[in-house]
Amino acid sequence: MESENSESCEAQASVETKLPEQQNLSNQWFSDQFDELLPKIQEEWPDLAKQTLEATRGSFDELVKVISLHSGITSTGVIDQLENLFNTASDHTKNIAESLEPIEKQLEDLLDELNDSLRPRIETPVRKRPLLAIGIAAGIGVVLGILLSGGKRG
Repeated sequence: MESENSESCEAQASVETKLPEQQNLSNQWFSDQFDELLPKIQEEWPDLAKQTLEATRGSFDELVKVISLHSGITSTGVIDQLENLFNTASDHTKNIAESLEPIEKQLEDLLDELNDSLRPRIETPVRKRPLLAIGIAAGIGVVLGILLSGGKRG
């Protein structure tokens, strides 16, 4: 029991050595990411009930205490495992972002191509017959207004 208290104090001391801003940012990040990390935490410690883990929401220190008490692992060991878990999750997020980059580039190219080919087709008739274009736009606006208002007049 005494060694567990000393380990808990060591873990608390390592957390307290962070600057207050860093600790607040870490706690905020953990709180924001908790829902996404919960399934991974449950995989790591399947003996812990989901409700027990959810009761620690927003507090990294409380989560460490709960896992340490239920698993028999030292607080430092729990912190190390959680850090590995967090790093794995952030690496996965980076991989997803990197895989989306080529798709984003293709979409940008497609939009540029569409803009280059469609814009002249629309601009040329409007420039040749501006009054007709205004009339068509006004007619479409009236029809849309009637449709959106449900055909009711107040």
